[in-house]
Amino acid sequence: MDRRQFNLGMLGLGAASTLPLGLAACATGATGEKRAVTGVDTHAHVFHRGLPFVPNRRYTPDYDALPADYLRMLDSNGMSHGVIVPISILGTNNDYTLDVIRQSGGRVRGLAVIDPAKDIGKLDALNAGGIVGIRLNLIGKPVDDMKSSVWRELVATCRRLDWQIEVYDDAARLAQTVTPLLDQGAKVVIDHFGKPDVTQGINDPGFKYLLGLANTRQVWVKLSAPYRSSDAIAADAAPLLLKAFGPERLVWGSDWPHTAFEGKVSHRTLRAQLDGWVPDAEARRIILTETPAKLFRF
Repeated sequence: MDRRQFNLGMLGLGAASTLPLGLAACATGATGEKRAVTGVDTHAHVFHRGLPFVPNRRYTPDYDALPADYLRMLDSNGMSHGVIVPISILGTNNDYTLDVIRQSGGRVRGLAVIDPAKDIGKLDALNAGGIVGIRLNLIGKPVDDMKSSVWRELVATCRRLDWQIEVYDDAARLAQTVTPLLDQGAKVVIDHFGKPDVTQGINDPGFKYLLGLANTRQVWVKLSAPYRSSDAIAADAAPLLLKAFGPERLVWGSDWPHTAFEGKVSHRTLRAQLDGWVPDAEARRIILTETPAKLFRF
């Protein structure tokens, strides 16, 4: 069984899929009617091995994570909508994300990765294509001067478009990466519980900084990918985030197809974890529907 077949089997989609790269085989309503928001998975990646991956990438996938498979997986778990987060190995090429959004029948929104020095002029076209923000994957990378004129122009454009700036970085650097954005009025989404240090957990000063950002009302946090710190840290962090931010500033995401953790977790198990993190059904409903519907413009 190859890697891609294994993933599909884990999702309950059978040993292999015959769906094409496009989404035509995914029913989104015969008349194209708008779906009610019953749940939004705000963090997933789609790709196939024929895409133009950047050189000097950290890894090369040996399987396909197709949008049709992703939507079928959402259906099987009662989720109506999803958000595509660009995979780092595509660099600033957002064409595939735009194609997925265009063919999704309104079920998908996306983020973009851009070069602030070259791509600001592209943001209006990306916005028209269903992009609702930019993603900064800063893990292992130096931090730009976000007070520079280029970044000020980028943040101003994001504000004009009502876009979010999604930050994925270690908790220890959040003050360095997020504070300049907030000072310029940006709307910021923090990935993966803020990624606290695995040895410090909720005692990580960077995580405590994140909790303090709740008062700004400019920050949202994704309850996603607990395995990128640990399940235990996520279980400790979730009630603190809920108390600080409230369900109106929290969203949930699966991080499908769980790159580097394929076969070790599943969308269904991750969704079930949310019930433990947020025991109150009404708070969960807000986290899964109302908050992401507004934040991602469904």
